[in-house]
Amino acid sequence: MINETELAMIERLRTGLGDMVKEVSSYGGELDDVGAIVRALPAVWITFLGIQSTTPVSTHKNRFRVNARFAVMVTAYNVRQEAAQRRGGPRLDEVGCNLIIRSVRRLLTRQDMGLPIEPLLPGRVRSLFSSRLNEKAMSAYACEFDTVWIEEALECGHWPAPEGDDDPDRVFAWYRGRLDKPYPMHESTGLAYHLDGQGPAVAQDIISTEAKDHD
Repeated sequence: MINETELAMIERLRTGLGDMVKEVSSYGGELDDVGAIVRALPAVWITFLGIQSTTPVSTHKNRFRVNARFAVMVTAYNVRQEAAQRRGGPRLDEVGCNLIIRSVRRLLTRQDMGLPIEPLLPGRVRSLFSSRLNEKAMSAYACEFDTVWIEEALECGHWPAPEGDDDPDRVFAWYRGRLDKPYPMHESTGLAYHLDGQGPAVAQDIISTEAKDHD
């Protein structure tokens, strides 16, 4: 669910921010070399910050509530002055971090992007740095969002048993990890009828449990 959530956040911000930023993508260490990314600014990068807590779901011994945190990193620069890279400049393309931060929180707060997660909850907005580079004022902020999803553990002593290409456990088959055989499908039920509850059956039925197509 980590990858699915990150990709869904990227897609929503890419669609919602439009031309406000030049790039919306997964974070890949771009801030380690700010001199190389100036032409890509303003930009937004999304990264997974980790799992904050895991607690059992009281109704099921193998299900757990996972509290996960993501960050949207907002970076912008302005050739005028330090205040402009936060508030924006007089031109439409001089957006500023403050406007992008507000827009990011507006687009993501209380959204689940169609995934089986709890809607994103906004958290802290942290300053990562504010400096000047080649006479351009640059700043970066991290906007945090939390969500919760349910993870299901394997039964004790069992191994993954993927049943198809859509099964999340299929990755274990791809990398040739140890697998259990999938549980067989319950396709039919056999019934035997006894007149007195003893002796041989006087009649038998087989009831199919396969799903039928409905027009």
